[in-house]
Amino acid sequence: MKIAINTRLLINNKLDGIGWFSFETLKRITQNHPEHQFYFLFDRPFGKEFIFSSNIEPIVIGPPARHPVLWYLWFEHRLPGIISKLGADLFVSPDGYLSLNSKIPSLAVIHDINFLHFPEDLPWSSRWFYNYYFPRYAQKATRLATVSEYSKNDLVKNYHIRPDNIDVLYNGYNEVYQPINEKDNLKVKERYTNGCDFFIFIGSLHPRKNVANMLKAFDKFKQAQPSKIKFVIVGEHFFKTRDIKNALDLMHYKEDVLFVGRQEPVQLRDLLASAISLVLVSKFEGFGIPVIESLKCNTPVIVSNVTSLPEVAGNAAIYAEHNSVDSIANAMLKMAADKSLRKKLIENGRLICQKYSWDKTASLFWESIVKAINA
Repeated sequence: MKIAINTRLLINNKLDGIGWFSFETLKRITQNHPEHQFYFLFDRPFGKEFIFSSNIEPIVIGPPARHPVLWYLWFEHRLPGIISKLGADLFVSPDGYLSLNSKIPSLAVIHDINFLHFPEDLPWSSRWFYNYYFPRYAQKATRLATVSEYSKNDLVKNYHIRPDNIDVLYNGYNEVYQPINEKDNLKVKERYTNGCDFFIFIGSLHPRKNVANMLKAFDKFKQAQPSKIKFVIVGEHFFKTRDIKNALDLMHYKEDVLFVGRQEPVQLRDLLASAISLVLVSKFEGFGIPVIESLKCNTPVIVSNVTSLPEVAGNAAIYAEHNSVDSIANAMLKMAADKSLRKKLIENGRLICQKYSWDKTASLFWESIVKAINA
């Protein structure tokens, strides 16, 4: 078979959630199926580390598509003719974008439809594009996949897709995520927090992640329990971050908040494994990869009680209401004070992690590809 794949999000040193999904699954699929030909379609020069095997032919299609107008040009005008000339049997899109002008059978992985529920959190042009095109992509796709039962049900309810046409491919975690020893734990704290304990948040800084409320909650936590505990924020500014700046400006303990930017997996592992807890009280998550990365490092989590997070974190989390600063602060107080609870959550987390692996994800992804071709 000839399989063309949208690999726009395989970008050197800039893999995010969907980028890691693409990297980990496509590496396994292409290496495990040498009998098939894969075409990786990039929108810019690519790194050699993304050409995982000899049955991959990389193709660069300009212009770089990083804006709604360029998304439209890339998917609706540049892509159709190229995948048609390749004689592809299937077009696979790990980030959900398809081409309405292409007649090639397609499989789209729509990780979530947060833009439908929180359109105000996006710039106007992106909001319009997502809410206009993604329902059409979902209807056009030969088959769909997503990353949680929550997201599957959301697609069924809002896009009127048949449940039996959607596969759930839970995310996995990189094997680098493991607990570290006490000596290394102390070194990490010395490097990042001057030896102090800390909570950690991981994710892009934009409104859906609810960082402003987590900062306000941390300030309340510090007022209720004076300590040297810090809050480490890992991630890059994305858009609409004024609420984060405003929350930070009003904090009494702003000096205890440390923004460390994007971190590579090894550094991220060290931070996660040294933290009191991950704090990911988002308004919306299609899956929440940092949750299982944290649990794999023997670090419990504080998450919101909505969307996919209860499904993923199970009984290894303290749950908080994303729109309640008091609820988040109380979860922090509980996590920091109750060592026996933390121990229990860590034990539960070890069991939960057994459900997830990129090998399992890649295997299910391949099954979806075969179903789409056979359809």
